[in-house]
Amino acid sequence: MTPHPSLPELASSGRTAERPAAFAMPPLDAWLYRHQSSGAVCMTAGVLARFEGPAPSLPGLRELARRRWGAYERLRWTPGAPATGSGAWPHWTPGAEFDPGQHIPDSPSPAALEARTAQLLAHPLGPARPPWQLHLLPAPDGFALLLRAHHALLDGVSFVTLLRDLLDAPAAVPGQRMRPGAGEPAGPPRLALARALADLLPRARPLPFHGPVDSRRAVAWSRVSAAELSAARDALPSGRASANAVFLAAAAGALRTAGVTGRLPGLPGLCAMVPVDVRADDEGAVLGNRYATVRVPLPAGGGPQRRLAAVDGFTRRAALKQRARAQALFVSSRPRRYGLVGEVLGRYADSPLYSSLLCSSMATHAGPLALGPARLTGIAALPPLSPGHPVAMTMAVHDTSATVTVTTDHAHRHLGARLSALVREEILALVV
Repeated sequence: MTPHPSLPELASSGRTAERPAAFAMPPLDAWLYRHQSSGAVCMTAGVLARFEGPAPSLPGLRELARRRWGAYERLRWTPGAPATGSGAWPHWTPGAEFDPGQHIPDSPSPAALEARTAQLLAHPLGPARPPWQLHLLPAPDGFALLLRAHHALLDGVSFVTLLRDLLDAPAAVPGQRMRPGAGEPAGPPRLALARALADLLPRARPLPFHGPVDSRRAVAWSRVSAAELSAARDALPSGRASANAVFLAAAAGALRTAGVTGRLPGLPGLCAMVPVDVRADDEGAVLGNRYATVRVPLPAGGGPQRRLAAVDGFTRRAALKQRARAQALFVSSRPRRYGLVGEVLGRYADSPLYSSLLCSSMATHAGPLALGPARLTGIAALPPLSPGHPVAMTMAVHDTSATVTVTTDHAHRHLGARLSALVREEILALVV
């Protein structure tokens, strides 16, 4: 059976009248959708943007979202499983109208920002409407915007794209606007397929905190100035390291200092699952799940500079991007049906044998951004927790600062503030 073309393909061809009432989700969307629909874990993800200055009115924010986001067709898609059974392949159903009133609710009670963010991350976005919401939250010295969505709908780059399109940038910093999306990648060549299959081998060490993920969430964050992060990137005599390498090396050191790396001999080392964007150069603002993961060893031994040198050397390999693209091609070419092999591989990819924890970094790649007279001071990336992994670590970079965020379930909330503070300390240790 020939799969339905994507909505961007239909739009670019002018055949809008022939759009299907529903169409099969791409395999990565479907995999993320099944995590929540099966009851395994809440798949709400988000980005929190903090501002200094006066907050907008709700009617004004809704109107701004209608003008800036109304052209994104994906924000009108509603998920669901066909009526043929619980094991049937899920689908997207496109809606006719963009209604910001459904997605930007009234202001909540004035709870602390961390507590309210954690509550909203633990709240699943259901299938009654397109699964995303934008929340206006009170915050010290200003306000915050929390954009949250079912991960089946949006990935990390999508969150940044929407945030940039909502805000105002100086004329010298052109914002990315929506471009027509390409169709799904073609089937993988044999070499790419071999690389993707080879990357399935066990490589990670189970950690003491691995186990069931409960239904509540906790978040903690720390901030590093742009100057401090830049100085940490210059810590290597061999050349300037990437911000991502600094974060991963600092995460390794934080886990070691916190004493959660495990002590059993003979186990593999720490291994972070790192999402890699696989959009083509002309797809910079295409929404959806256009990423694959690579696994990066996290050196627990040695000092901060030694760990940074090891991580930076590994992540600079051109083969990593090739492996990510190969994995994306392999996943996108899977049949739209469930089977035993897919179920086993999915469970394994969620297990601590595949990765020790998620470590994701992102950046706005913009200068100053503002919402009216209010200045954006920083963003925090908020991924969902995957089955068996009650801890996730992120770093988000914008303009003058970077925000390190640790998301945990309620049972492991004590690790959040500890790990986020330790990552900051490890970054500053590189500056000395």
